Amino acid sequence: MKPSIQAKLDQLSERLVEINLLLSSETATANMDSYRKLTREHAEITPVVELYHAFRQAEQDVAGAQEMLGDPEMRELAEEEIAAGKAKIEQIELDLQKLLLPKDPNDERNIFLEIRAGTGGDESALFAGDLFRMYTRYAERQRWQVEVISESPSEIGGYKEIIAKIVGFGAYSKLKFESGGHRVQRVPETEAQGRIHTSACTVAIMPEADEIAEVSLNPADLRIDTYRASGAGGQHINKTDSAVRITHLPTGIVVECQDDRSQHKNKAQAMSVLAARIMDVQVREQNAKTAATRKSLVGSGDRSERIRTYNFPQGRVTDHRINLTLYKIEQIMEGDMDDIVNALLAEHQAELLASLGEEG
Repeated sequence: MKPSIQAKLDQLSERLVEINLLLSSETATANMDSYRKLTREHAEITPVVELYHAFRQAEQDVAGAQEMLGDPEMRELAEEEIAAGKAKIEQIELDLQKLLLPKDPNDERNIFLEIRAGTGGDESALFAGDLFRMYTRYAERQRWQVEVISESPSEIGGYKEIIAKIVGFGAYSKLKFESGGHRVQRVPETEAQGRIHTSACTVAIMPEADEIAEVSLNPADLRIDTYRASGAGGQHINKTDSAVRITHLPTGIVVECQDDRSQHKNKAQAMSVLAARIMDVQVREQNAKTAATRKSLVGSGDRSERIRTYNFPQGRVTDHRINLTLYKIEQIMEGDMDDIVNALLAEHQAELLASLGEEG
């Protein structure tokens, strides 16, 4: 084990002893905020320290078996114990490294999903609709809720743009690597000659800000316009100025919401999307700095980067970042995304482990 990792584990062991003493004191619950923080830290550290103790025990067992090698009668048994002990140590060390990986503070959050049609006209809008259906189906499999915030439908189906909120524990952790350019290759329904067309959409995944307070929004920086909602909705929708457009003047970010009849609800929804977008800009700036020092395959979140191709004639989906090709396009478009999601997470974890090794 690397000395830097061992030093960190020794430090955590000492900290756990300290927390146990603090939690068992008579004044532990005097400050409930402090008590909650300590119990949360206790829950996070305990599995790591227990595993570290198992690692130290396995090391002692191997050392004990090595002392028996000099005894001819015990030699065979000792060699077996040493081999088993070393395999155990190797596995525990890997598990410990995974537990020590830095956690993304946004992993457990809900997300905003934005899909925008790009090059390819009507076909791109239809593909945006297909992607939205794929993510919706995946969310249903995870028992998450999907709530459309705003949509701009295309004349022949699909969307020029759609924004939805996906509510579910861990939504960001599973979908955070979906941001980027998605390309489709297929024969459009409108194509008489049977030629394959290529079109593209951009997907953005943004964690929901816990509170608007997490992102500093100065009212002086906001221009809020109300207008009459357009599109379907019967007579009522066109009679009141319920739709809301918020412009964040320093960044030029514009958010519109017209899905609810209540101006108040539309404004609240638009503010939460705006907060998420501003936080997302900050996160991407941070990621860009990290990427400058260490090239991350999956975690850069660069929107201009083409990350995936959906080739319908060949029935394949290819993720270009990790050279993963799956010949199950129909299942994937129906929301069976586990193979892609898990492969991206595994690659990201491998990158973090490699960087942990470099630091050590």
